[in-house]
Amino acid sequence: MNDLRAERLQVMLSPEELAAVDDFRFKHRMPTRAAAVRELLKFGLATLGVDAEAGVKSSSFGVLGRGPEGHTQRDPESGNETDP
Repeated sequence: MNDLRAERLQVMLSPEELAAVDDFRFKHRMPTRAAAVRELLKFGLATLGVDAEAGVKSSSFGVLGRGPEGHTQRDPESGNETDP
């Protein structure tokens, strides 16, 4: 397990909040709800001027990369983006 993600956070959401997270996730082709929530938290903190990057992006840990139209699939062996 990555030391940067050693803490677990449980969050209760209303059906409307969960739908908003899922809509964001699918629109940006993110692999998991957790990745979508991390990205949304990062965006929210950034609007307050808080740097939550710590030099690491969520896309660095998955098989998806961020392209101009959202997240795109990456080849796990080469790390290059591929057409979905």
